Amino acid sequence: MINNSPGVFISFEGGEGAGKSVQIVRLREKLEELGKKIVLIREPGGTAISEQIREVVLSIKNMGMAYTTEVLLFQAARAQVYRELILPSLETGKWVLADRTSDSSIVYQGIVRDFGVEIIKELNGLSTKDTYPDITFLLDVSVEVGLARRAASDKNDRLDLKSKDFHTKVREAYLSLAESEPKRFVVIDANQSIEKVSEEIWRVVAERFELQ
Repeated sequence: MINNSPGVFISFEGGEGAGKSVQIVRLREKLEELGKKIVLIREPGGTAISEQIREVVLSIKNMGMAYTTEVLLFQAARAQVYRELILPSLETGKWVLADRTSDSSIVYQGIVRDFGVEIIKELNGLSTKDTYPDITFLLDVSVEVGLARRAASDKNDRLDLKSKDFHTKVREAYLSLAESEPKRFVVIDANQSIEKVSEEIWRVVAERFELQ
């Protein structure tokens, strides 16, 4: 079920080094210039409890984490941020911009980890109260470019250290998911410059929500 509340829900997805964190801040700035009330979150994270879970699930100290543990920790963090922040914000008419949300679990755990797409969808439904973004921007970047950007940032986490093959599967899974939901997903070529990507994102948002 797509978001039916008074607010607007936009998410950003993509592999490592796609530029999600940069683009989400740029979009927030554009919307704030128009007087929109913005809530910016990242997954896992966004609340005190969710951020604590983030430290555990992404720590390079936890390379031996079982897949089931990983799945449930991501869902626990998601359930908390939706109940505490996302759902209340949407109900009061705010714009919620999310750096990853339930689609990332479908891709990373459901498809790439082969945990099962249907069970991940069921868990997502419980965690989000069946609330999904109005628009999901998939920032699609080549694996080579994405990993090079990530390495240059010196911010590697447990998932960054996976093999190139792992990240290739992630990219393919995202593109397949976007193709299955063309009304919600907008695929952006993130190999382009930051400015060009920002322009394309703003064009879509401005047209969809009739902004100037």
